Amino acid sequence: MGMEPDGDAEARRTLPEPLRVGLRVLRDYRPTLGRLRALLRSMVTSFVVLSLTLWLLPGVTASGLVAMLWLVGLIAGIGAVLRPLLFALSTALGGLGALAIGVCVQAVVMYVALRLDPEAHVRGFADAFAAAWLAVALAAILNWLADAGTDDAFVSEMLWVMNRVRRGPARHRRPAWHRRGAGGAPPERQTADALLVVQLDGVAAPLVQWAIRAGNLPTIGGWLRSRSHRMTHWHTGLPATTPAAQAGLLHGEVRRVPAYRWYEKATADDTASRLMVTSRPRDAAEVERRLSTGQGLLRDGGVSISTVFSGDAPTSLLTVSRAGLPGRSTRGYAAFMASPYGFARAIVRGAGQVVRELYEARRQRLRGVQPRGRRSGSYLALRPMASLLSDLNVSLIAEQMAGGAPVIFCDFLDYDEVAHHAGPARPQALAVLEALDQTLGILQRLAAEAARRYHIVVLSDHGQSQGATFRQRYGESLAQVVARLAAPTVRPTAPDGRPGPPTPVREAATAEAAGPVEEWGRVNTLLTEVAGRGGATGTATRVAVRSHTEGGEVTLGPADEEAAAATRTDPETVVVASGNLAMIYLPRHPGRLTRERVDALVPGLIDGLAAHPGIGLVVVDSAAGPLAIGARGCHNLRDGQVDGDDPLAPYGRWARQDLLRHQAMDHVGDLVVISAVDPGLEEVAAFEELVGCHGGLGGWQTEALLIHPADWPQEGELVGPEAVHGQLLAWLRRLGLRRPDEHPDERDDPAGRTVDPDVGDA
Repeated sequence: MGMEPDGDAEARRTLPEPLRVGLRVLRDYRPTLGRLRALLRSMVTSFVVLSLTLWLLPGVTASGLVAMLWLVGLIAGIGAVLRPLLFALSTALGGLGALAIGVCVQAVVMYVALRLDPEAHVRGFADAFAAAWLAVALAAILNWLADAGTDDAFVSEMLWVMNRVRRGPARHRRPAWHRRGAGGAPPERQTADALLVVQLDGVAAPLVQWAIRAGNLPTIGGWLRSRSHRMTHWHTGLPATTPAAQAGLLHGEVRRVPAYRWYEKATADDTASRLMVTSRPRDAAEVERRLSTGQGLLRDGGVSISTVFSGDAPTSLLTVSRAGLPGRSTRGYAAFMASPYGFARAIVRGAGQVVRELYEARRQRLRGVQPRGRRSGSYLALRPMASLLSDLNVSLIAEQMAGGAPVIFCDFLDYDEVAHHAGPARPQALAVLEALDQTLGILQRLAAEAARRYHIVVLSDHGQSQGATFRQRYGESLAQVVARLAAPTVRPTAPDGRPGPPTPVREAATAEAAGPVEEWGRVNTLLTEVAGRGGATGTATRVAVRSHTEGGEVTLGPADEEAAAATRTDPETVVVASGNLAMIYLPRHPGRLTRERVDALVPGLIDGLAAHPGIGLVVVDSAAGPLAIGARGCHNLRDGQVDGDDPLAPYGRWARQDLLRHQAMDHVGDLVVISAVDPGLEEVAAFEELVGCHGGLGGWQTEALLIHPADWPQEGELVGPEAVHGQLLAWLRRLGLRRPDEHPDERDDPAGRTVDPDVGDA
């Protein structure tokens, strides 16, 4: 297509933004057999769905073929008319008000159409409500049977959201430097660069590489085969968890986050002991306070979406540390809830996923698949939230791209949650990975209509490793093992007067934190923000969750119960698990204890743990430096000296550096335990009840993903999330999106190397 005359281009720029977008769509449109087939299928689907709905529901009727066709047209037309009004109302209400509008919008459209059709009849709004949601479910099933559905309707809805943002009232618009490119050029020219960072939570780089070679990820595979992007990997280090990774990625600092959860002993300044859980908003806020220097990755006009920490972003949406439910001014949230292609699509998909989880769980049991975990309870109840949050993330990203946010960082949690329970390479987890690839394709399409030229970087925070859990293998939890080994003993006197063998008096009082807290994090974030608001929405939420609220924070899930057990029962030991990493504390003794001190206080605990077949390493400080102790050998992490068999051998070349750096973090346990790893299968044994896990060492859990534009330089091997933070900063400077630091920080190292000079490459 040739260059258009300047006059025509200028005339086009004076047109309203929705018309300009429509003209661009028409310009790029090419009639194809596939599009014609999709159009015909859409018409047939609407007709079939309405016919089935009216047949199944006795309270709703329509007489004859003409009446049915007229009803199809009425529903489409009334939806187009009412949608802007419903969107405006949901924007004004915000929070659960928008959710209520989203639930009712289909029923409103159906009811009005039935009332206007002279050949149709509906008994009342309740029947219209049932008909609307039955129609949504039937349409989803028919689309899935045809070709698993398309994203065209959802993308069109998101483009509509972007248009509303761009042409909204002046008081809601972004500043001019957000809306326009360099020199004041109109948004459609996309002369200014911007960065969209998409985090695929828990996705291992080797798994993505295999899926691309199998042809299962067409979006990412297309980028790589066209040479527009390059795929590499980075080593996460220890701990391999989302909070630690995001602390490094967003703030360039991981020393404050030794695991997903940890115990902090009481100190001399009267600071009480406590269990910190990063999925709790108040704990995440406290950790971010320790992390933040004001120089985070997103400080210059950036946006954090669905993250644990904010990266100092001025705008934080669904961010745990800020309990960041999008507010009244967030159009993407309101439009998603009010949209038939947003909330309704997520509900139907979520219901289908619950059914599939039940089917796959039964199928695993019948086939005797091992290892496998329980896929019921809270996981099954929260499974639909993953679909809803994924589509909501897309809506929020679309809004921020329309407003011209210079940097957007969003975390998609879907794969990680499913892989925990199904296994990281099982068909269900791979299906979610394919859906995430589809989401990347949607974001790429939306970026073409954004106010800036968005470059897409895709990364993961860690991978996952598979294996039967510690309890499944050995019939008891790690906490029970610790309680037995730490039991106080007496030495009875034998008849001949000599002391007898040590005899346990009782098991040691042990508190355990190993419950499924991660899956509750985003739910508590949503509800905490809503409950903190005024008006009917906030009041209704506070009443609904009043028995699970503490200090204004919603605390569903086991985190608060575990915290109470660890701090109010005066335990002798506290065992805190994060995947196949566990930290053991002796809370009655201040400070971090050395091996000599632990052996004096609890004789046999360290040696007993190291000899257990499910434990590969016990790491403890000593007078000679940190030691990694195995069943048949000991590795001094400071000088690299090994006595006996090297216990680090099964854990890869970075194990020594990872463990040494972990020992330097705040609030590390008196003992750090890593499960054994099978050298052939690379399976580990999680101390939580998860067949797919991360947090420690072994397998793919430390092999994270990084995909970036092919012409962007990457210097050196990326080791640790701080290194990726430095690389992202270098790319931001390359795009002109990073202002010079007022106080240069040594973390901003674009070379991306974090190898300790005392350790080397280990």
